[in-house]
Amino acid sequence: MSRTTTNFTVTSVPAPGRMAVDWEERVDYRRLHQYRLGRARQAIGERGLGAVLVFDMNNIRYLTSTTIGEWARDKVARFALLTRSGEPILWDFGSAAKAHRLHAPWLKQENSRAGMTGLRGSVAPEVGLSDDVARTVRDIMREDGVAGEPLGVDIAEMPMLFALQKCGIKTADAQQAMLDARMIKSQDEIVLLSMSAALVDGVYQTIFEALKPGIRENELVALANKQLYDMGSDDVEAINAVSGERCSPHPHVFSDRLIRPGDQAFFDIIQSYNGYRTCYYRTFNVGRATQSQRDAYKKAREWIDAGIDMVKPGVTTDMIAKQWPKAQDFGFESEMEAFGLQFGHGLGLALHERPIISRLNSLEHPVELKEGMVFALETYCPADDGHSAARIEEEIVVTARGHEVITLFPAEELVIANPY
Repeated sequence: MSRTTTNFTVTSVPAPGRMAVDWEERVDYRRLHQYRLGRARQAIGERGLGAVLVFDMNNIRYLTSTTIGEWARDKVARFALLTRSGEPILWDFGSAAKAHRLHAPWLKQENSRAGMTGLRGSVAPEVGLSDDVARTVRDIMREDGVAGEPLGVDIAEMPMLFALQKCGIKTADAQQAMLDARMIKSQDEIVLLSMSAALVDGVYQTIFEALKPGIRENELVALANKQLYDMGSDDVEAINAVSGERCSPHPHVFSDRLIRPGDQAFFDIIQSYNGYRTCYYRTFNVGRATQSQRDAYKKAREWIDAGIDMVKPGVTTDMIAKQWPKAQDFGFESEMEAFGLQFGHGLGLALHERPIISRLNSLEHPVELKEGMVFALETYCPADDGHSAARIEEEIVVTARGHEVITLFPAEELVIANPY
């Protein structure tokens, strides 16, 4: 494994064991729940809302500290309501509501309810499920003293929006308030993000050892999935495995391509530990590397380091984006076509939170960095051989004095797996 000996990354952000113990303070999940509720109530008020009705799985988890797994993510089958002064009310899928009453005592018993609005239209709107929910929401808002104020909604189906409007409820965008709330992480959230990154540190060691000619991209993805779930991941959202001639342009998907000697290969591991996600790229070469491949990696490293070096409270995101090349400088026609290659994005319960950093949006709409933000910075450089490319990503915590990098698998220099 190639790495520098004088400038490698270390961090003071803890990544403790996953067990609960009586001899060391780790993550306090009830403190985490109260912090998230406080942030949500503050954001609801600042956005001028009386309440939020959320269907986004990440928002539901933020408000209720409940989840029933990846199965529910695309069903729009769970939802939660939080008024500015009330307690969260959760409607969950069938028997999950009864399970929460048994195992989630931080929610009031009467606030764990069974509910459903139609399973993406599978139950026709004429049945009236959305109408029932809309009337219930209207009544709760009256009871909590926020009737007549806007109700924020994030990703509801159209029949649900129509039903709310039919009840005389003025709707607004809840996603903005929820992203405001989720932008600044607590000490517990930062530790969970660090623990999540630690899982991926270990997976990259496995990929490094397995990355040999004859193994396929999809086999490496399978190895990574198994190890992540073995280590305690609760959701492997996606793993990019991209090698050889597939590296440029970046296809954002793995294939069954056989790894060959001299390939440049990069990987992105997107998964969560207790809901908190990673987005963590690393690039390897298989056996050997050409000068063209080394040069591409060196440029990608220079670009990401220039961005990282800027990170501290008070800096604005346009200042980071300006450290990166324009789209046309690395082979793309527009910043939209190059979006996501020289890139930064907040991390938390979702893969893409605030701030979003790129030349597409940040130059004219900058966001100020604040202590407690956690985001990933990622760069991409195609090689001049016409097919190889380097991809690097680091996860950054904004601290009072500057920043900490919590992605620790070596990336200061191009790593050669199983060198000849």
